[in-house]
Amino acid sequence: MKAFVETNDRKATVTVVGRIDTVTSTELRKSLDKINFDSVDALDMDFTDVNYISSAGLRELLSLKKKLSKKQFRITNVSTEVLDIFKVTGFDSVLDITTAGDEEDFSLMSFKEFLAFKTRRSPDRANLTAGGYTYTWEDIDVCSQIIANDLHSLGVRKGTHVGICGFDSANWILTFFAIQKLGAIACLINFNLGAEEIIKTARSGDVTHICCGEMTQRSDELLSSLTAEGSPVQKVYDISKSIKFMHRMVEYTDVEGLFEGKVEADDACVMIYTSGSTGVPKGVLLSAYNILNASCTNARSLRVTEDDRACLMLPLFHIFGLVAGYLTNAVEDALTIIPDSVRTSELLRTIYEKKCTIFHAVPAMLLAMVNNKDFSSEKVATLRSTILSGALASPSQIEMLMKTFPNDHFAAAYGLSEMAPVSITGYDDPQERIMHTIGKPIENIDIRIYDNDTKKECSIGQKGEIQVQGFNLMSCYYKAELNMQAIDEEGWLHTGDIGYMDEDGYLHFAGRIKEIIVRAGENIYPAEVAEAIASVDGIANVVVAGVPDNFWGENVAAAVIMKEGSVFDESSLRENLSAKLARFKIPRYFFVYDSFPVLPNGKVDMTALKKDLAQKTKSVT
Repeated sequence: MKAFVETNDRKATVTVVGRIDTVTSTELRKSLDKINFDSVDALDMDFTDVNYISSAGLRELLSLKKKLSKKQFRITNVSTEVLDIFKVTGFDSVLDITTAGDEEDFSLMSFKEFLAFKTRRSPDRANLTAGGYTYTWEDIDVCSQIIANDLHSLGVRKGTHVGICGFDSANWILTFFAIQKLGAIACLINFNLGAEEIIKTARSGDVTHICCGEMTQRSDELLSSLTAEGSPVQKVYDISKSIKFMHRMVEYTDVEGLFEGKVEADDACVMIYTSGSTGVPKGVLLSAYNILNASCTNARSLRVTEDDRACLMLPLFHIFGLVAGYLTNAVEDALTIIPDSVRTSELLRTIYEKKCTIFHAVPAMLLAMVNNKDFSSEKVATLRSTILSGALASPSQIEMLMKTFPNDHFAAAYGLSEMAPVSITGYDDPQERIMHTIGKPIENIDIRIYDNDTKKECSIGQKGEIQVQGFNLMSCYYKAELNMQAIDEEGWLHTGDIGYMDEDGYLHFAGRIKEIIVRAGENIYPAEVAEAIASVDGIANVVVAGVPDNFWGENVAAAVIMKEGSVFDESSLRENLSAKLARFKIPRYFFVYDSFPVLPNGKVDMTALKKDLAQKTKSVT
């Protein structure tokens, strides 16, 4: 027996040749002793040329598995003969084994192929717990097949744009895979939106079918209005939590083998909505290649293993929730647990009782948990990995969280609907990096800081626009005009965000070119809110802007000028806006002005006005 050891970027690969028996097992140990396991996150052992393994060899593998603890350890390219030995001894359930030709190359898989692979390889592996049920990969495959048949009967075909709108649930995930099985495009819609906003989103994305779960404003009237005259939506399919697809598994024999058409990894299969300054929804088109590769990269950065248990509170319609919240765990067979609600008391209970090890969140949610009367560091002591993203947190807040969550490895990250993740801090990065940067570019990602005035790249420490390109970049905004596409002729995505790189290659966030308000990870577009306010009788002029908020990161403030003879009535205005805007978009603050500060050219002096709004909010909080 011979063993060849290679190490590269915190990963070791051992290629074994020949028999592993009583004599040669000690040679294997000597070869493995060459590896510094403190600096290695993952070990792959290639068995391509191994034709036998003895009980002594099995014992060496068992010791190695224990030595690596929770680090990733895989045995790949196992022959049929050796696999039989693993099965007879029960080691196939102890070790992560893949046979020759059955490697986890998710970069070449569609979501349809990904689910088939997971079901074939680990049918009984628990993947998801929600609503009192635990779903194995086989359960997800069976239930999603039944849903796919339901959708097919409603007219969904390859290329159909199908919306999913609902709170996180097992049914949301089952429906997502069902849509992928049909080769349709899953259009992920914000569950906070009202009927008019959903229809506007559907119209912009040519959505003809919507799968509706629980929603913030769900009602029979809302559901019926989605298919009213003038709406592009033809059918609404109910995926509310009360529907138990596990109870319909007996139907599988009737639908097994259907929908076998090929779906490519590079096919557009997901549309996530973002907006420009006008608030008009733009559909970000992504493929399984984009998303699964991003999930694998995330898993390596966070050292996710099959022993992890993740509490999911991030909304799945966000790229953060879809990639980091669910699929990063799914690629490594970690268990995802969806709590019954996202109330802080329920999150704390879930983390404590289920012994969760992973919990990603926007900073505001972590701060709210800490402020819960029942919080204690003991209840979150099992957590070992948390990404802070979606909104900025102050250094003092991050420092406090690090002290309060005693065993957690926090990571600062940066991403966009168009491309996520872009950068992330390392698992063992020092506190200073996590508090003051948004990490280093992930592998296979290019970032440049660009001066749009001089048309040149910025030097180290110089601020400019953050521009990115890489494997997980969207293909385009669906049907957007050419001048609205954010990717330039060289393939760079113009993020509209300002930042700079330091001499160690870490990215720093310094602000936004565009005036988007980010409240707890939700993007709010001032022009959309201002338009809704301006439509109310008695409003002469309005400007909407973001103001600092110690809890939410930013909040919404509106400066209004009333028409002569009109009296400002905040209660009436809020009631009017509730029919036009999602709750989180309605301004937290309203201030009445006689006039706005203006620049010499007659335009509103936004710098002066925002400063004044910030001062006013301080006096009322």
